[in-house]
Amino acid sequence: MTTQVSLLRQIIDYSSRANPYPLYAELRKTPVLDEGDGAYIVSTYWEILSLLHDPRVSSDARNRTVGPELEPEGEETGLPPSFIRLDPPEHDRLRRMTNRSFGPPHNPRRVHEMRGELGGIVSGLIDGIGNTDRIDLVEQFSYPFPVTVICRLLGVPREDEARFHTWADTLAASLDPTPGEDPTERNRIAHEARTQLGMYLAGLIEERRKNPGDDMLSELAAAKGPDGSMTTMELLSTAALLLIAGHETTVNLITNGMLTLLRNPDVLQRLRENPKLAVPVVEELLRFEPPVQLVPNRTTVADIDVGGVTIPKGASLWLVVAAGNRDPQRFENPERFDPDRKDIEHLGFGSGIHSCFGAPLARLEAQLALSELARRLVNPRLLEDPPEYRQNAVLRGPRHLPIACDDIRP
Repeated sequence: MTTQVSLLRQIIDYSSRANPYPLYAELRKTPVLDEGDGAYIVSTYWEILSLLHDPRVSSDARNRTVGPELEPEGEETGLPPSFIRLDPPEHDRLRRMTNRSFGPPHNPRRVHEMRGELGGIVSGLIDGIGNTDRIDLVEQFSYPFPVTVICRLLGVPREDEARFHTWADTLAASLDPTPGEDPTERNRIAHEARTQLGMYLAGLIEERRKNPGDDMLSELAAAKGPDGSMTTMELLSTAALLLIAGHETTVNLITNGMLTLLRNPDVLQRLRENPKLAVPVVEELLRFEPPVQLVPNRTTVADIDVGGVTIPKGASLWLVVAAGNRDPQRFENPERFDPDRKDIEHLGFGSGIHSCFGAPLARLEAQLALSELARRLVNPRLLEDPPEYRQNAVLRGPRHLPIACDDIRP
């Protein structure tokens, strides 16, 4: 068991960040791994899928009593937990209330109707790239794009977007510590940003209650449906979830996507010629290079038998979804990036009651971003491979992606 434990530690270790997939293959040889410290690691597709749908698996940290902690998943705000950190019935109530303002059946066209605005943001960012000899795709494109989208979705006034970007930058940095950095100072700066963001959002919520617009925050603030109304603190947690958890995953999806396309120039050329290919490209990216690699720190609230192993009540459960996405028992030639794959039922957005709430918007953002980058960048190429990765093992993606191109098409 010592070899298997060291495998997991290697996966978490930063030295494996650029390519953890050989380690995932080793991990799958023991589909349910008992770490010996109260944690159980599950790495195969069907077992992960089953546990994502199992009501005996809790997302509420208050149920956790044993097992190691991993780095933050993207939602450390100092606010009460949002619905992705809760179990039914609280989870169901808050998710239903949020969904009334975001998706079907109550608002089936909100995301679709943002397509034109999203396209304008993408075009503006590409227009502003400037020097094509060295482009940092993260800093200049895939990072500012999603946070601008979230501002427009929530209804943040245009004149306040720069402040919102600054808070998002600070909170993202707190999830991606620099080696040797003073954690006390980093935590102080992050706490200050959370406080300022919370105060700003609280003021915006009160303003929207008095003078509602057609944005999502206005609808959430004014809603009085069958589940009642959200409190201000519940609204703040939901807005913070959209900003932090949603933003970071979309940044990584777009960046991982462009990196994968540049490593597969034949697919990049096909996307350039046929923008509709963006739909299967993004689905295959969510399988092949998912922005969320691990779902850690879930808790079993009863004994569960998985793959011949009994995971006891109270255990800490880690689901390695990126390993499941390349399980050869589920996908043919899983190490191959293939957007023509007929069956791409990936775990990139999770599954079950906690499946990614923002999946429709993330899909659309990635489709528009990658198809437009493919069309407009002339002869794009990587300047570093592998690039520098973020420290975070859960939200895996390049910290910077230096590329160059010969020109930018209009």
